[in-house]
Amino acid sequence: MKFTLSFTVVFTCVICYLLAPNVVEYSWFYIIILFVAGLMITGSANAINQAVEKDTDALMKRTATRPVASGRMSATEAYTFAIIAGTAGIALMYIFFNLSSALLSAFSIFLYAFIYTPLKKVHSIAVLVGALPGALPCLIGWVAATGLISPFAEINVNGTIYSNGVGWALFGIQFLWQFPHFWAIAWIAYKDYAKAGFRLLPSHKGPEKFTALQTILYATVMVPVGVLPNYFHLTGEISLWIVLAANLFLLVQCIRLYLELNVAAARRVMFSSYIYLPVVFLSLLADKV
Repeated sequence: MKFTLSFTVVFTCVICYLLAPNVVEYSWFYIIILFVAGLMITGSANAINQAVEKDTDALMKRTATRPVASGRMSATEAYTFAIIAGTAGIALMYIFFNLSSALLSAFSIFLYAFIYTPLKKVHSIAVLVGALPGALPCLIGWVAATGLISPFAEINVNGTIYSNGVGWALFGIQFLWQFPHFWAIAWIAYKDYAKAGFRLLPSHKGPEKFTALQTILYATVMVPVGVLPNYFHLTGEISLWIVLAANLFLLVQCIRLYLELNVAAARRVMFSSYIYLPVVFLSLLADKV
């Protein structure tokens, strides 16, 4: 399941569910159901990924101990787990939430397992494609609460109208975050990825200035996107300043990567990105209007 990765993704899914303006009282029953369903859905996609990449995973030090790559599980067992977990997760989303969130969940599995995974060996655009299912949990959590997908829809809560576009803004935050996060990891593990034939950095020359410049570009765009929850009147000013500070801190680390061009700087970007998500999403939830 790649539990740590799955947990991080499901964490933001649950937070975005709780951020929806029509979720006024928190029900632990629905929170736990959403968390379990999310783990099953992301676990299914990750299991398929490991079955497909078992040979290349075995070549890389950071992935060689994974269950299928190391031979502790067969590819058939992984696919069986993926089918059962994915079906159960999608069913839970449909039964306890709504059809729209279930369809988005199914789409995220398909996109991650069958488009992003094989594309990793073809072109670095795979990172862009992979960022979509990586950010979809935010939208899935939001849609689970509202039942609305269109960014132009409106949510009426006791006469107060909210734009459904804020759900897409939350999606945008996590979508953009993945680029500096993933490219920092790919910078650190460049030799491992190259050994397996993965083309994940935006430059064919590997970890160099163009890649660092791209991290700066996406980190810069994160700054205005980060203010959108406040702009849409979903959150207050305290979280606005916290999110702004987190965005600027990550941007500074990306600039340092451009100036230093070494693994140590890439590691700072990576760890900064790990801190970013919980700080940003928890501050938004704590400051929900």
